[in-house]
This record gives sequence, C-alpha cells and structure tokens, in this order.
Amino acid sequence: MVFEAALIGILCYLGALSTPWLLGVTGGWYLLTRPLVSGMLVGLILGDMQSGIIIGVAVQAVYIAMVTPGGSMPADLNFVAYPAIALGILSGKGPEVAVALAATIGIAGTVLFNAMLVLNSWWNHRADLALGTGNEREVYLNSAIWPQVTNFLMRFIPTFIAVYFGAQYINDFMDTLPQIVLSTMNVLGGILPAVGIAILLKQIIKSYSMLIYFLVGFICIVFLKLNMVALVIVGALLALIHYNYKPEAQTVSATTPGNDEDEF
Repeated sequence: MVFEAALIGILCYLGALSTPWLLGVTGGWYLLTRPLVSGMLVGLILGDMQSGIIIGVAVQAVYIAMVTPGGSMPADLNFVAYPAIALGILSGKGPEVAVALAATIGIAGTVLFNAMLVLNSWWNHRADLALGTGNEREVYLNSAIWPQVTNFLMRFIPTFIAVYFGAQYINDFMDTLPQIVLSTMNVLGGILPAVGIAILLKQIIKSYSMLIYFLVGFICIVFLKLNMVALVIVGALLALIHYNYKPEAQTVSATTPGNDEDEF
C-alpha cells in the first residue's frame, strides 16, 4: 500500500493550483484535479476503477460550479480529488458517504492551502532581500525552488498519511460509527450534488424560462431512460432551435406628431 499511497500523493501535488509542471494550471488544476478525472486515476491505482469513476462523478457534481477568484478557495478541490476520493473508495460505503467525506476534507484542506500562502510570502520576502544584495542564486531558490518544495510537502505528506493509514483503519472506523451518523452522511451526500447543480444553474441561466431545457434533460434521463449520447443529441437539437429560430425582438420606432407635421 506504500506505493499506491505515494503515487496518489504525487498526483495530488501535480494537480495543485500552484504546480507549474503540467502546463501550469491547464494540465494540473483544470485536468488532474477535476474529480471526474482523479476518480478514475485513484480507482485505477487502488484496483477499483468502477467505484472511482462513480465516486468521482458524484463529487464532481458538488464542485461543478466552484470558482477560485483571486486565489480565494471555499474548499481545496485538490484534497477533495485525491485523499478524499481515495478514502471514499477504501471505505466501501458508497458515493453518498464519499461525497460527505470529500466536503469535510475539502474544507479542512483550505487550512493547509492558507498555510502554504503564508509560507510563500516568507520565501518571497527572502527573495526580495537576496535581490537587494544581488544574489541571483538565492533569488532563484527562494522564488522557484523552495516554494515548490513547500507545496510538494504540504500536498504529498497529508495525502500519503491519509491513504496509507486510512487503508488500514477506514473500514473499522466507519463500522464503529452509529447508524444515525451514517444515515446523516448518506442524506447530506445525496443533497450536495443537487446543491452544486443549483449553483451552476444560478450562474449560467439568465432567464427563468431557460429552466425548461434543464427539465427536459431531467425527464429524458429519469423517465425516458435515455443514455448520455441520446441526451447530447436532444440538447444539440434544442440549442439549434433556440438560437436559430427564436423570434427576434421587434423595435418600434416612435414618431412624434411634430415631426409628421414637418414632413407635410
């Protein structure tokens, strides 16, 4: 289990917001740290890809509308994507419990993220002092190397500890929880994806009349039992109808009686 925990810890570092190696935030934060992707990778590492994908989809729905303006992070999605999903797979309690674990660990991860920002400000101060003395080597170390070492340690170590020791104790710990706690986690885990979708709809829907398209998709999935390919085709047709055949707003040009008299 040491190798699996170390590999998940490395992926957690590579997917961090301030890691530059995978094309910056493009390959790391916006690819590896998406729970849909990380769930598959973690499931592959732990030998249960199906559970990883199912849990990743459920967790992705919760954080689908999360934005990080100016570095403000309501929950650290990086810790959600790797140690939280790994513990969800190892617990074997289903996606609902995994979502509740992910929400808790994600909020706790913001403490480590803010601590990293504080440490980085200290490295920046050292780089400024080195710049004043003309020491190029110290400028490079304090602005590029030591912040990345700090980032690696604060991502790898917690993830490794959570996965390695969690693999040994998570099942026993979950079995000792009272049934009311597990039931509460199941309820919360079932509600949180709906909250994520609601936040996304709040951001992208400009008119309440556009909710009809969301309801059409819901009906197609729940009642008509269409698969995702058929749903994409239906959505494309509705988008074509909406944008190409919607009635254009009519502009009425008002003319004043004075202007009419002038024409005569």
